[in-house]
This record gives sequence, C-alpha cells and structure tokens, in this order.
Amino acid sequence: MPSTVGQEDAEALRGHGLDDAAIHDAIQVISYFNYINRIAEGVGTDREPEWKPRSYEPPAEERADRRSGA
Repeated sequence: MPSTVGQEDAEALRGHGLDDAAIHDAIQVISYFNYINRIAEGVGTDREPEWKPRSYEPPAEERADRRSGA
C-alpha cells in the first residue's frame, strides 16, 4: 500500500546504492505504470492478440545445472 511506504523504505533503497534521483525516477516509473494500467482496465482494453503468454525458459547454464544436480 502506498500509505505504508516511508523513510525506512527510502533508506533501504539507499543501502542498495540508489541515490535520491534514482529513487525519484523509480517512483515516477512505477506510478506511471500503475496509472496507465488502471486506465486500460477502466476502459476495457484487451491484450494485443500477439501477446500470448509465454512459459519461462531458464538460461541454458541453469538448465544444465538442474540436470547435473549442481
């Protein structure tokens, strides 16, 4: 919930190396996508037909690790 985000969250992001400008940019992008998704849902926009769900295919080295039990 946006109302639960506070200074401690910003400090945690700073602990991962983000500065105030990067945190601001992230907030702007996240907010925009939230907004545009709500608009699309509100007007009943359907997904593009060519946007078929894809299954996740792990990278080749990860598949090899799984097979070898690594």
